[in-house]
Amino acid sequence: MKHRILAAPAVVALAFSLASCVSFGAEPPPSLLTLTATSAVPAGAGATGTRASALAVYEPAVPQEINVTRVPVQVDATTIAYLQDAVWVEKPARLFKRVLMETVTAQSGRLVVEGEDPSLPADARLRGTLTRFGYDAQTSSVIVQYDAVRDTKDSEVRTRRFEAVVPGVPAEANAVGDALNQAANTVAGEVAEWIAEG
Repeated sequence: MKHRILAAPAVVALAFSLASCVSFGAEPPPSLLTLTATSAVPAGAGATGTRASALAVYEPAVPQEINVTRVPVQVDATTIAYLQDAVWVEKPARLFKRVLMETVTAQSGRLVVEGEDPSLPADARLRGTLTRFGYDAQTSSVIVQYDAVRDTKDSEVRTRRFEAVVPGVPAEANAVGDALNQAANTVAGEVAEWIAEG
């Protein structure tokens, strides 16, 4: 019993000394950013289709500066930083893909499936590259740029670049997050119209 009483102060001192030199990770951000489709499919709605009429949407490829949960800031032509306290709940490519799928379904009523799921085949495919998805410090604007590639089993491949810019955005996490959500939905809506053209 005497040993336990004498050892307690030593244990407390050791714990404090370890806390001063060991880091258990960065402080979490006050909130996380996400994307929400403004053209949403209502509850209870559904879609049916065949392999020939369905559309498979694939997660877009991204450059390395976007392949993270941070918001890239284009400081100048050759320098990229990341916006303080701006952290996505998951990588932007996945968030953008879900907005695309939701928007195309809502605007067209078409059966839209996950491109990566082999159990849900579709002759029509939408792929692409999310080339820009961040903040431009030189113009105080957010930019979303998506290079879309569309093809079907028997038709030629079609490509188009889509871009949305929201100017006058302060370099603050919530403002940039809201603007990126707006720009992502603008691009998704234009992609949905392009697909509807046939």
